[in-house]
Amino acid sequence: MLCRLPGVTRVRLSVAERREELLRAAVEQIEARGVAAVRIADVASALGVSNALVLYHFASKEQLVAAAFAHAAEADLAHLRRLLGRRTTAVRRLRAAVRWYAPTGQAKGWRLWIEGWAASLRDPELRRVAASLDQEWKAALTRVIAEGAAAGEFPCPDPAEAAWRLTALLDGLAVQTTAYAGSLSRTAMLRWPTPPSPGNWASRTGSGPEKDRTRILKRIRVRALKRVRVRAPDPDPDPGRTSGPRGLVRRNGPAGPRPVRAVRRPPRR
Repeated sequence: MLCRLPGVTRVRLSVAERREELLRAAVEQIEARGVAAVRIADVASALGVSNALVLYHFASKEQLVAAAFAHAAEADLAHLRRLLGRRTTAVRRLRAAVRWYAPTGQAKGWRLWIEGWAASLRDPELRRVAASLDQEWKAALTRVIAEGAAAGEFPCPDPAEAAWRLTALLDGLAVQTTAYAGSLSRTAMLRWPTPPSPGNWASRTGSGPEKDRTRILKRIRVRALKRVRVRAPDPDPDPGRTSGPRGLVRRNGPAGPRPVRAVRRPPRR
């Protein structure tokens, strides 16, 4: 379809190419203006086309926003699948996904997700699209976690729960670093969800809050004991006689130990 504005020359594109062009422009406008402020006219003006052309492909602003969000998220999903589909260990694939998942630079992709989450509270169509895409993210991570557990790289009784925990942690950190710039460095953000021992966060799934509490308390006790320097006792010159508190002496006799008053020798003159 061809649509011209006065003084603007457009190249004839196929329906698929035109939709692709409109979706890219919509994503850029949403990132710049936000879901609430963006208009059909903004997208049309960015491409130099009429509002009618945009409405020919998308009947309403809500449909355009939902389709733009899905378009951007599908591109991210395709990249995630490429990372997780590499021929290497599951641990390396997961770490590569975590590094890529973190917001970088101006974090335009994360701003779009945050905008989509906020708008989906009032937009049923966008909520349906966002929920479906979110489930695809978790399913992709679940598969690679299950592969790692099956290969013996790390213990994980419930890969799906591990994927939920990992994405919940990453989503929360990404929102913080995107909404509040400078509150947390990207290095720290990557260090928190990437444990030194592979599968640490995965092996905790299915343990329950009580077992987690017991494990944490045990670690605290072990660390406290390591900080205490154990000192060897001084050799006792008289095994049968030990000094007690307040000048008392315990003497081992036939009737067992009994306390007696310590005898103090007068000083020599």
